[in-house]
Amino acid sequence: MKISPAKENILKRVRNALSQSVQLPFPNSEGNSSVFVKEHDGLEMKFAEEFARLQGKFIFCTSKEELMENLLALVASREWEDVHCQTPSLMKAFQLSQFPFINKGDMHTAAAAITDCELLVARTGTMVLSAAQPSGRALPVYTPVHIVIAYTHQLVFDLKDAIARLRDKYQGELPSSIHFASGPSRTADIEKTLVVGIHGPREVYVFLVDE
Repeated sequence: MKISPAKENILKRVRNALSQSVQLPFPNSEGNSSVFVKEHDGLEMKFAEEFARLQGKFIFCTSKEELMENLLALVASREWEDVHCQTPSLMKAFQLSQFPFINKGDMHTAAAAITDCELLVARTGTMVLSAAQPSGRALPVYTPVHIVIAYTHQLVFDLKDAIARLRDKYQGELPSSIHFASGPSRTADIEKTLVVGIHGPREVYVFLVDE
């Protein structure tokens, strides 16, 4: 195929440019350091502030016993009769005599779902969830209310820290789905009318247990 002189001239310049390495003009802006300053206050406080700003509901628990008391109080106040949970570690903690509402039906009829999470990102008030969790992909977004049980060791400052922690945990073989949820599901139309609960739960609770 015959190449025009003008095109050949452009390709020649491209080849010459690729053959010569060029030093990055701003090496410190290529992700080597965080652009966000870490707060001196605890990550718990930072997460609580950002999560509440996104319409999430945050409950801090000083022990697992306090966690159970707060869960029972929440279910009683909302009069939920069916709360679904698929996480074995959480199911082991629930005593059926105290939690008769756990898994009375299935997730299609449940009023709320209880799951664990991978991590919590303090700077953005974000929950990190993955398909590798026992709750899978569907449960965290199917029921109208999502309750997350997390522990203080799962707190990280930024999204970059969360991704690094996940890579270490899964040794490079990341789950098939990882998503970052910041508060309840919400969307807005062209007139910026905000609607909550369209593509996921209308309410999200995070119970953070201090270890």
